[in-house]
Amino acid sequence: MKNYYSTIDHLVMTFSDIERNDYGFEIIIARFEKEHEDGFYYSEWKLPCISNTKSFGFSEEEIFEQERYLRNNATLIWELAREQEESKIA
Repeated sequence: MKNYYSTIDHLVMTFSDIERNDYGFEIIIARFEKEHEDGFYYSEWKLPCISNTKSFGFSEEEIFEQERYLRNNATLIWELAREQEESKIA
């Protein structure tokens, strides 16, 4: 499931529910999207390691800003994802 997190300067950030990778560790996929005249720019990140796995259209500086944003908000993103997970169980 995709969970909305924020929109800043037409840049939308969403994140997935908590998933498990191939090794059984919990991960969240975060995605940034920005509408452009030719479609969308996007980047995809894995938490908790905050690694950029896919991107298209963003400059290197914008990617660094996204990384900084995720580092500053990772704890809150995990809390929101856990709350979402718990509400499904209840």
